[in-house]
Amino acid sequence: MSKPEKDIRQQVRKAYGATAAKQMSCCPPRPSCCDKSGSATDLPVPEAELGLSCGNPVAFSHLSPGQVVLDLGSGAGKDVFLAAQKVGRSGRAIGVDMTDEMLALARRNAENFRRATGLDNVEFRKGYIEDLPVEGDSIDVVISNCVINLSPDKPKVFREVFRVLKNGGKMVVSDIVLNRALPPELKDDEDLYSACIAGALLREDYLRAIRQAGFARIEVLADKTYAPSLDTADPVTCKAGAVLAGVASSVTVMAVKA
Repeated sequence: MSKPEKDIRQQVRKAYGATAAKQMSCCPPRPSCCDKSGSATDLPVPEAELGLSCGNPVAFSHLSPGQVVLDLGSGAGKDVFLAAQKVGRSGRAIGVDMTDEMLALARRNAENFRRATGLDNVEFRKGYIEDLPVEGDSIDVVISNCVINLSPDKPKVFREVFRVLKNGGKMVVSDIVLNRALPPELKDDEDLYSACIAGALLREDYLRAIRQAGFARIEVLADKTYAPSLDTADPVTCKAGAVLAGVASSVTVMAVKA
C-alpha cells in the first residue's frame, strides 16, 4: 500500500473517530455534506443515526428473511440494524469498519438493538473495505452508505464485493459521485475528502469500476444533485461555497453478480 493511501486512511479514521467520540459523549456529530433524506424513522436505536448518510440502500435492497447482509463502512450501525430487522432471526447482518471508535459505538448500540428488538443477528468486524474480513461467496446482499467514495482504491472495493457475494447476489450502494472534475485546489483538501467530496470519482469512472469488477445488470436507482449546505459550520460551504454547486450527486446503484 502506498504512502498516500496510508495518509488517506489515517485522515478518514481521525475524522470519523472524532465523530464517534462526540456521539459517545452525547455531543452532536460534525456537519457533513451528506444528504439526510436517507434517515430512517423506524430505527430501533436512534443513537446509530449520525447524519452521515447520502441515501437509503436498505430500502432499495428488498431484503428477505434468512438473507446474509454485509454493510461496508458500517459506522455506528444504522444500516446494519435496519437490515437485521428485515432478514429476521434466520438471517444475519454484518458490519465492517476500520475505525475503533466507530466499532465501539456500534457494539454498544448493538446491545441496545438486542434489548429493543429481541434480535441477536448483528455482528461488527474490524477491517478495510478493500480487504474484507469475509469469506468468498458467502453474502446475499452487500450495502454501503456514503463510504466507498472515501476509499483510496475504489476499484478494489468493488472487486472485493464481487468476491464475497454469492452467485446471483447483489450490491446496493448509496454514494457520492462527481458530475464534473473538481478544481485542482480542492481535490487534496482534507475537509472536503472527509466530507465525501474530494475523494469521489467521476460518475462514469465509478460505474466503469463496477462493470470491470465483473458485475452485470448495473442500474442507477436514485440520483440527486448535491447542493452545498447553508450552514456556515459546514466545511464544504466554508471552503468552497458556490464552486461546488452541481459538482456532485448522491446516487444509489444496484449491481448483480451473475
